[in-house]
Amino acid sequence: MATVRSHLWFGNDQAHEAARYYAKHIPGSSVDRVLTAPDGGPGNPGEPFVVEFTVAGHPVTGLNAGPEFHLNEAFSFYLRVDGQDEVDHYWDVLTADGGEPGPCGWCKDRFGVSWQVVPTRLEELCGDYTTEANKRALQAMLKMGKIDVAAIEQAYAGA
Repeated sequence: MATVRSHLWFGNDQAHEAARYYAKHIPGSSVDRVLTAPDGGPGNPGEPFVVEFTVAGHPVTGLNAGPEFHLNEAFSFYLRVDGQDEVDHYWDVLTADGGEPGPCGWCKDRFGVSWQVVPTRLEELCGDYTTEANKRALQAMLKMGKIDVAAIEQAYAGA
């Protein structure tokens, strides 16, 4: 049976550090396997080369493979959370120590991985974007960095 997992290229040898960070801060995350670079191959011999880890139940392979490729917003983790307290918590965790806030609930962590921190309430209020209330909620979100659930609820209500 075929399986799918995300594969991220960490150009600055941070795959293992990133995996440990996610395991520490995001429930359902773990470092599952670390393969070190062999002599005569790519990477620094004896250092982590391939890191298999799990982020909130999602399997990921991290590769420490040099500076040729860079992570960008074309790939992001969509982190669904339960409310404003969790939005605030994960936003703070992910933007700490060199991470960057972005628009519309997006941010980058210090490893260059993009995240969308999305409260379930945003999904509920935006719905399928067909009602005027849904559209107001969407327009409010488009003006935000970190998601503000109360402001989106106000926009949805037309207040």
